[in-house]
Amino acid sequence: MNYTLSKDWSEALRDRFSIEYKRDLFSWLENEYLNKTVFPPKEKVFNALNLVPIDQVKVVIIGQDPYHIRGQADGLAFSCHNGTPQPSLKNIFKEIHDDLGIDMGESTDLSPWARQGVLLLNTSLTVIEHQPASHSNERWHRFTREIIKILNEINRPIVFMLWGNHAKSFLPILTNPNHLILTSAHPSPFSAYSGFFGCHHFSKCNDFLIKHGLSPIDWKIN
Repeated sequence: MNYTLSKDWSEALRDRFSIEYKRDLFSWLENEYLNKTVFPPKEKVFNALNLVPIDQVKVVIIGQDPYHIRGQADGLAFSCHNGTPQPSLKNIFKEIHDDLGIDMGESTDLSPWARQGVLLLNTSLTVIEHQPASHSNERWHRFTREIIKILNEINRPIVFMLWGNHAKSFLPILTNPNHLILTSAHPSPFSAYSGFFGCHHFSKCNDFLIKHGLSPIDWKIN
């Protein structure tokens, strides 16, 4: 198996799950990759966690599942590997431009955000080709819910951006007053005009980080 998870996240998650759960998760995942076309590539399943050490997380953006079209999913929520921005990402870029005046350019690879401490976490880390939400199940949801719980327990200030009802479902476990919780509609074209556009989450995030002595995020990715 090529599923590599960084040492710090592995240690943080070690005692959160039973041996039976881990065995079931990876057995199921291996079978899915063996018999179906699954995205992202195996080596990028834990990309979001591997790019952001747990002690460097400053911002958490929660998505649902990876893109289900070949060549797009790279293991980071909303990020697109092949340079063709999907509708939600286009709207994210539009809000950043309207909020901060930043020209986002042509790149759709959000790894520059991750390298600054932005955890781009899908709640399901894999998907079957052409079948959105096909791996949206309790196996993955239990795993990613524990990640959110771990981050909630950290007293260092962290910004959580919850876009849409799915992301907002984590509100009951985000109880630490040290953190900033920002909520809005989802950036999808179906809902962006219902509260995502004009939410100013990106400037609010940076204002909060600066207020707490942390460096702001450079949202420009080119």
